[in-house]
Amino acid sequence: MKIVIAGALGHIGSKVIRYLPIVFPGCKIVMIDNMSAQRYCSLFGLSEINAEYEFIEGDVLDLDLKATFNGANVVIQLAAITDATNSFNIKDELEHNNFNTTRKIAEACLEANTPILHLSSTSVYGTQEDSVDESCSLEQLQPQSPYAETKLKEERLLNDFGKSHGLRFVTCRFGTICGTSPGMRFHTAVNKFCWQAVNRQGLTVWRTALHQRRPYLDLDDAVRAIAFIIKNNLFDGNIYNVLTANKTVNDIIEAIKVYIPEVNINFVDTAIMNQLSYNVERKKFEQLGFEFRGSVNKRIEDTIKLFKKVEVK
Repeated sequence: MKIVIAGALGHIGSKVIRYLPIVFPGCKIVMIDNMSAQRYCSLFGLSEINAEYEFIEGDVLDLDLKATFNGANVVIQLAAITDATNSFNIKDELEHNNFNTTRKIAEACLEANTPILHLSSTSVYGTQEDSVDESCSLEQLQPQSPYAETKLKEERLLNDFGKSHGLRFVTCRFGTICGTSPGMRFHTAVNKFCWQAVNRQGLTVWRTALHQRRPYLDLDDAVRAIAFIIKNNLFDGNIYNVLTANKTVNDIIEAIKVYIPEVNINFVDTAIMNQLSYNVERKKFEQLGFEFRGSVNKRIEDTIKLFKKVEVK
């Protein structure tokens, strides 16, 4: 089996490249990454894993993908600028990079007759409803950041390619990732709060967000979901919400306090301030036979343990 992963060395990708050989022993994994975040450590220790690895350093927009995708069983599209909050400051750059990268990969997949596993985000939801699922109306899709707007634009592109050109694809709207990996970063909520708490910094919480409910995804559930889709050839042109649990920011803070009791909160303003609390449903993906086994609280424990010795109670 040949699997191509664009954006392979990031938080999710660096875990995926180590997990897929467990499910597909001896597979060939082609990793593409432009190294903009210099996550060289994501490549450490791969020689000990039962897989054939090939690394291509370069930007997808500059590469000739035809030969790379030839014979691939799937292309996993993880290549993106992912900082939703900072996306307000780099709106044009983010849309140019993220949307055009997905477009180029989709076009190359069509040429190679290869399916694409596309990662979107639950941040495309800006609903005022109590709960939301994949069947919600366009009016309920009210993305609150340039990052989320671009993800929604990518989803529509793939849907159009599926209808007009027969592109085989699946889109997963991932919740906010939590959990450790060689290529992890600390700009998303759970990781950032863990870093701030361990370093006795005030947790920077959006002023309106403390009791807003949002979807979070255990990284182990994330990589298992990716493997599940590939194993079951689920490139059905559908969109699936993939998340471990809906939790409030306060829930996350209370989980951190188990290990670091004295936590200070600094409330801050942000451009993403007008969303209300809601639950994201995951039943559609579960009905395919996938079982979520993760724990956001356990991933918080793991992340804190990276920085300090913690007595687990």
